[in-house]
Amino acid sequence: MRLKLLLRPGWLLLALVVVVFATACFTLLAPWQFRRHDDRKATNDAVQASFDAGPAAIDTVDRADWRRVTLTGSYLPDAEALARLRTVQGAAAFEVLTPFRMSTGDVVLVDRGFVRPVEGVRVPPFAAAPSGRVDLVARLRTDETDPQRRPAFRDDGRTQVYAVDSRTVGAAARVPIRPGYLQLEEGSPGVLGALPLPQLAAGPFLSYALQWIAFGVMTLLGLCYFTWREIKPGGALDKPVRRRSVAEILAEDDAKERADA
Repeated sequence: MRLKLLLRPGWLLLALVVVVFATACFTLLAPWQFRRHDDRKATNDAVQASFDAGPAAIDTVDRADWRRVTLTGSYLPDAEALARLRTVQGAAAFEVLTPFRMSTGDVVLVDRGFVRPVEGVRVPPFAAAPSGRVDLVARLRTDETDPQRRPAFRDDGRTQVYAVDSRTVGAAARVPIRPGYLQLEEGSPGVLGALPLPQLAAGPFLSYALQWIAFGVMTLLGLCYFTWREIKPGGALDKPVRRRSVAEILAEDDAKERADA
């Protein structure tokens, strides 16, 4: 039966590779891009909603990311930390994180914005947080997580961290800080280089997901086509190639040279 020709090891290996690749396209690669698309859409929707809604007192709103809030209190400069290894608008930066005690007594972490390093890696001089009671307008953000869970450390005379994380800053300063942080808006007291808002472009993730699905479909269709072609009479599987010896190749070349002479 001609179907037995498809049980050859080479053909089985090819079919296995095609099936594994197609399965990865459908179950791993395409869903990964769909998730990235959904995450970008959720961020865009949250930012757009914050544009449409005015700022509200921090204790009267939920913890929705990017929500604009107002708060009153005073900075705690002694508990300040710098987030290192940041990139803002395509260039290296430090982000200045200063805890802020609200009038209610709770402490929140405020990201005052970014400063550019000097000499490539050193912390530059920057304006201290204002003293006394101030009113802020900021955006609610969720804590970042350092995948390596590295603790805070001292360098250049300042506490530095690897992620904007209220837990890490609070542990270093020995100050209890509410989860999450606040991204300070332009014009608020203490702001440095105000961090830009994320772009609201959808990104290429949806098209990438569809491409992975297309790749998976095409590989399976290709396997089906070549399988059908090979089980027909006259297929390549009917014509096993005999490997020639070196002596046969040399004899054939010698005969060609004599014929040309």
